[in-house]
Amino acid sequence: MKITRRLFVASSTAVVGLATAGLRPAMAQGQTIAIITPSHDNPFFKAEADGAAAKAKELGYDTMVLVHDDDPNKQSELFDSAIAAGVVAIILDNAGADASVSAVQKAKDAGIPSFLIDREITETGVAVSQIVSNNYQGAQLGAEKFVELMGEEGKYAELLGKESDTNAGIRSQGYHDVIDQYDLEMVAQQTANWSQTEAYSVMESMLQANPEIKGVISGNDTMAMGAWAALEAAGRTDVIVVGFDGSNDVRDSIQAGGIKATVLQPAYQQAQLAVEQANTYLKEGSTGLDEKQLMDCVLIDESNADKLETFALN
Repeated sequence: MKITRRLFVASSTAVVGLATAGLRPAMAQGQTIAIITPSHDNPFFKAEADGAAAKAKELGYDTMVLVHDDDPNKQSELFDSAIAAGVVAIILDNAGADASVSAVQKAKDAGIPSFLIDREITETGVAVSQIVSNNYQGAQLGAEKFVELMGEEGKYAELLGKESDTNAGIRSQGYHDVIDQYDLEMVAQQTANWSQTEAYSVMESMLQANPEIKGVISGNDTMAMGAWAALEAAGRTDVIVVGFDGSNDVRDSIQAGGIKATVLQPAYQQAQLAVEQANTYLKEGSTGLDEKQLMDCVLIDESNADKLETFALN
């Protein structure tokens, strides 16, 4: 059966291309932009922080780089620190779609605009921009490749992301809207909370209960790496694994014949785009764009893995 690609984008959401027009440099010496993300132990979030910091420096800003560890209370405290420090803008990959609204509102009330990346919040009109990957489109790309690799049949398991992260649900839905059209049977589904260590343990348990598993589709690359390590330890390198994010670790695994595919989110460029929009907003009072913006994802497999570097295609 030929797989038909279906891409769905909400009409109220702007789609952002991977190339953006250059903005004039800001005379921003002494002005500070806060960059707040989850832990840099995950290379995806480190790439975000590095991309935002590099663009801010290029535009003449100082930076305050902070980590909330996916803890909404810590995130709130970091917002308090940023506000007290007099930052002019905040770039945020948030600690929960619902739990982060109050922190972003707090910054807005203090006259500090926030520019969100990677994860949305559940309110509009609070942040200036919410720039996220088109997770549904990307998940469909990954699922199409997974179905192809599975030969359109067989038993598989799914590793889910953190429940509080809207991306986890969107990716799973995108996967199933493709996979469920075929003769594939999901025999196990469990969260590993975006964690490599947790994914290793979950994969071990899944294998013990379902030794006939032929494939694993994962909500992110970190969990995919944990699952692959468990499969290697069990001598089950025949199992097909597909991830999501486009990390260098999974790139290397693909090139070594391990994990079969992933879906690239342009994390570095997304963060730089947020800083560019912050600069425009600070200079002109508007970004000139819709608040919600989507960036399309790209499938990475053996055909193009060599072009992948730090969440960007060369």
